[in-house]
Amino acid sequence: MAVVDLSVVLAEDLPCYWSTHQPYQHKTWNWFTTVRGQIGDVHSRGGPYATKWLALDEHTGTHLDAPCHFVPPPGSGLPDAGPAGAITVAEVPPEQLMGPAAVIDARPAGEEPGVSPLIGPEAVLSWEREHGPLSAGDIVLFRTGWDRHYVPGEAGAEYVHNVVVTQRSPGWPAPGVPAVELLLERGIRCVGIDAPSMGPAHDARPVHVTGLRTGAVYIECLTALDRLPARGAWFCFLPLRVAGGTGAPGRAIAIVYD
Repeated sequence: MAVVDLSVVLAEDLPCYWSTHQPYQHKTWNWFTTVRGQIGDVHSRGGPYATKWLALDEHTGTHLDAPCHFVPPPGSGLPDAGPAGAITVAEVPPEQLMGPAAVIDARPAGEEPGVSPLIGPEAVLSWEREHGPLSAGDIVLFRTGWDRHYVPGEAGAEYVHNVVVTQRSPGWPAPGVPAVELLLERGIRCVGIDAPSMGPAHDARPVHVTGLRTGAVYIECLTALDRLPARGAWFCFLPLRVAGGTGAPGRAIAIVYD
């Protein structure tokens, strides 16, 4: 078997965070010895070892959307509130995040700036006609190819920034509500995508609420789905267990059997 890493790398010069949220930061706190340089110093504050600190949004890099990300808690009186609003990332059972991978190739081209082309139910039905029906326990992964924009520097602005901030570029392909509803009918409880969000760039809320209010979860910012077969791989994602977290980054892998 082969182990395939489906996680993006986190770095300050990569588009690993949502453009309007907390920027990702990774800084040296302690170095083996104090070194003074022209653009800044590093210090040995506690002895001869190295360690750094992180500042990151819960939805940084390859990450999980817990139900409470878009579903308000029960009793709040807010629209769409319900029991799933009490499910934080710490309460999502690990077994919900692992299982046989069903990789659906869905790469519709977008043309309208700031707008995502929608993946419809036909993409799912067509996949089932070729590869067999989906069933409860399958992990559905939408391969859009959007991870090609996950690159350093100015070119990386095409991943999120030029879609949601400047709105100069078309958005990533994303499933519409009917496609998500079909997956829920099949008993799917975990869906992933190699794009910044499961929701369309122009209106992310309906797709998130549709799935998350049932207790299903989303895994976003995957990569390398082109290395997986449509069927035949086993998927696993383990997020940080953050108390009260609306989401958390983690490591996604697939095991591909010979």
